[in-house]
Amino acid sequence: METKSHEQLHIFFFPYMAQGHSIPLIDMAKIFASHGVKSTLITTPLNAPLFSKAIQSSKELGFKIELVVIRFPTEEVGLPLGCESASLATTNEMKEKFFRATTLLQTQLEQILDQQRPHCLLADTFFPWATDVAAKFGIPRLIFHGTGFFPLCASLSVILYEPHLKVSSDSEVFNIPNFPVEIKLTGSQIPAFLKTNVETEFTKLYKASKACEERSYGVIVNSFYELEPVYADHYRKVFGRKAWHIGPVSLCNKAVEDKAEIRGMEASLDEHECLNWLNSKKPNSVVYICFGSMTNFTDPQLFEIALGLEASGREFIWVVKKEKKEKEEWLPEGFEKRMEGKGLIIRGWAPQVLILEHEAIGGFVTHCGWNSILEGVSSGVPMITWPVSAEQFYNEKLLTEILRIGVAVGVQQWATFVDVKQEASVKREAIEKAVTETMVGDEVEEIRSRAKALREMARRAVEEGGSSFSDLTALIEELKSLKA
Repeated sequence: METKSHEQLHIFFFPYMAQGHSIPLIDMAKIFASHGVKSTLITTPLNAPLFSKAIQSSKELGFKIELVVIRFPTEEVGLPLGCESASLATTNEMKEKFFRATTLLQTQLEQILDQQRPHCLLADTFFPWATDVAAKFGIPRLIFHGTGFFPLCASLSVILYEPHLKVSSDSEVFNIPNFPVEIKLTGSQIPAFLKTNVETEFTKLYKASKACEERSYGVIVNSFYELEPVYADHYRKVFGRKAWHIGPVSLCNKAVEDKAEIRGMEASLDEHECLNWLNSKKPNSVVYICFGSMTNFTDPQLFEIALGLEASGREFIWVVKKEKKEKEEWLPEGFEKRMEGKGLIIRGWAPQVLILEHEAIGGFVTHCGWNSILEGVSSGVPMITWPVSAEQFYNEKLLTEILRIGVAVGVQQWATFVDVKQEASVKREAIEKAVTETMVGDEVEEIRSRAKALREMARRAVEEGGSSFSDLTALIEELKSLKA
């Protein structure tokens, strides 16, 4: 039998139950497995088939990567059976119950750690209690935030110094304190839960996740050093956090089948139809519009997007979370007929990586979620920024002011859950303007050149000898030394 020091390093990966958190952690588990680590992903019954499909190619290559399924406590908190993904919690009440349900997973995690005795637990930041669980079993707990160094530094500065509480109104501009560069924000762009004393399940969870960061072994960041070097150094040195950058993790997917993996979400057409449509278009001629899995725009806002796209005259692929109905109030009358051959609407989920990598794509309208930003960067595509919530306003500043590969659509207000009848916050004229500036404006070639340079840096970072490859190797060696 192998002694402890000669055992294969075994890491448990525990993602939060949302596509934006699960997808990069699945990719991380695959990357660690490809480096000789035994990887075990923890998931729930609804998500298990999706995880199994995503890791199948790694298993076929002989890498050690497995699943452990735990029960999600929907009944205990009053959620419908099968509500095991954050995207299925569609009201504020359901979201609160969902957050509460995640706090009830501790006992099950302890049981499987006791049974399998891994050497490390890599758990999502939304499981702050996982730090104590790991300590109970004498193993390091690594945190996955799902975002980059720039927004991590910005959010920490805002939490520590509260500049938004020192201005007279939400429209007044302030600088982010203790930040490497001058970044201006307004109170309306700060998360709503940081401006109230009302304790919700989410605010309790958010504060606990920040508090446990200092007590954990370190942080895994899905980024690469060349993308945000100043902020990576700032996070490590000024805030004193141990952190490793090992991304972009989506680049671990080399085969078309892996890039087309839609993680179980329903799409109205498959990747072959989509790619055939793109193959008929000229390079850099199509704008791609997608706002991630959690954003639900109102019908009036979708109506404005449609009119803005039509007015821009650009060809487009638009991903919308709407089922096909006989009468569709969110679309202008006759829109799909007028856009036939010029615009493609995908209802549900889309093979985003494959689309972004296609030479026909010349711009990407994005909500500035970190996964989407990295996928855009890795594909060398300029972005039109439309932040909605979370850390997305920080991410927008990175794209538009630091990297200068983005054009802002002009959103000023952090969003909360909205009524479907609420008016559009971004009008068609602003959408048309941002799309036009990105696709055919005076500075297009410069923006495109910077985007392509970042694409090459991203790809080099994950290759042998690259910054992310080296950081990953160093982390694995460090974890091995801890178990010896």
